[in-house]
Formats: sequence, C-alpha cells, structure tokens
Amino acid sequence: MTALVRELWRYPVKSMQGERVAELEFGPEGAAGDRAWAVRDERRGGIRGAKQIPELMRCAAAYAETPAPGPSRPAHIRLPDGAVVATGDEDVHRRLSEALGTPVTLWPLLPADAVDHYRRGAPTHADLETELRAIFGRTAEEPLPDLSKLPPELFEFESPPGTYFDALPVLVMTAASLARLEAAAEDSVFDVRRFRPNVLVETGEGPGFPEDHWIGARLRLGEVELAVETACPRCVMTTHPFAELPKDPAIMRTLVQEHGGDLGVYCRVLRPGRVREGDALQVTSGA
Repeated sequence: MTALVRELWRYPVKSMQGERVAELEFGPEGAAGDRAWAVRDERRGGIRGAKQIPELMRCAAAYAETPAPGPSRPAHIRLPDGAVVATGDEDVHRRLSEALGTPVTLWPLLPADAVDHYRRGAPTHADLETELRAIFGRTAEEPLPDLSKLPPELFEFESPPGTYFDALPVLVMTAASLARLEAAAEDSVFDVRRFRPNVLVETGEGPGFPEDHWIGARLRLGEVELAVETACPRCVMTTHPFAELPKDPAIMRTLVQEHGGDLGVYCRVLRPGRVREGDALQVTSGA
C-alpha cells in the first residue's frame, strides 16, 4: 500500500482543540493559520499552553474563512460552556480569563524581534526537576526526555520567537504508531486529538513506529516537501481531559514504556504548497 495522508489538522489557538480540514496550505513557517494565537499568563508572565493551563484544552478554535500564510487571521473560540467568542471581541480577554480560571490575554503572532513577548514566564515550581516532571508528566521513576534535540532557544523562550509552536513548525504522525500504543494499553484511548499532529499518515503497516526511520529524511506530500528533524517528546497535555476524552495518566505511562515518551516527528518546510487528504506520501533521502 502507498503511504497516504489520512488526516490534516490545524490549531488556530495554541493548546486549544483544533479543526480537521480536507486540505492545508503550508508556507515557510508551517501550516497557514496553525498556532496563530496564544494566551499570555498575566499572573506569572509569558505565553502559556495547556502544560500550565489545562483548561485551554476544553476550549476549541476554528476559522470562519480559510486562512492564508502570514499574519494571524480572525478566529472563533468555543468556551467550555458552549459560548462562542471571537478573537477580535473587546471582551475576549475577560471571557477567556473567566473560562480558564486565571487572568490571561489573547495575542496574535508578534514579530520575532519582540523577544520579551516570547520569553518564558515564572515557573510553577521552584525546583527545576519538579517543574520538568510536571510539564512532561513523568513520575519520579521515569527518565526525563532528552531536550538537547530541541531548538536551544526553548530554554529561554516559550516558543521560537515569531511563532507559537512548541518546537518546530510541523508535526507528522502515523496511524501505525497509534495502533501500537493502543494495543499496549487496552483501557486507554489513543485518540489522534490528544497528540495534535498537522498530518496523520496511513502507511499500511502493522502496529509500530515507522516515522522513527524518517528522521534525517525528506517527506513529499502533495505540493509540499518537509525535512524531518527530530522525534517529538510528549508532555502532560496528552493526559488531560477534553471533549469526551477523560483524564488518563496511563497515556504517558504507556508512551514512556513503549517508546521513551516520544511520538511523531517534527519537521521544517522545505517547499511550500498545498496538501490534501488522500495525497500520497513519499520518503526520500535527506541528501
């Protein structure tokens, strides 16, 4: 079977539920409209995601019109109580703060030279190891992820300045990896929405982790070419409850036991263009 693009996703607001779409346009900085907005913690400072504010995952964001690459475009946010607020509404900051239970403001992307905007806020825990274990959902017995494979600016900034990505612009996963993990933890639901990829690929292989072999290679899908940079270390967000999915710490226990806590691969865009569900995916040498 030829590897195919099974699902495409974008997430208008960092850490909120996103939207599955039939096609995505990729610019040099990733999928158009992806992570175009984020909340800033007005108590501790810094851009924050659901690692620190879990209630973000109970909100959902979508675009009324398909966004193009470039500046942040207007989006609508469905709050946990079902009410809807637009990113441009005068009371959006107040309503989000009330919904999340902490004072926040909502921000579009700012230029990369607005470094203070992207700088990390105060940690939740005084001890660094405790902070990292909380962020990555690891028990005292489990190893912390190897952070050296991520962009070094993440030690100073919440995201690479000019973006709201956790690390790199594009996340690709395979259905085979989800199948492998679900087989190892029959009481857990390894729903793709927990793991927030841009591209879910159907390889036609049995349960396994085929994307492990793509690191250092290039992916061609539709009009787009991606460079596969590194595996994605998973965090506590994968265990949070949202929609009909319950809180499930066993998700992280299984990820650590079966695959060292990694799932999917981070990529950069080498050739922009459009990708559609059903497009073939080709893996080529990185040379």
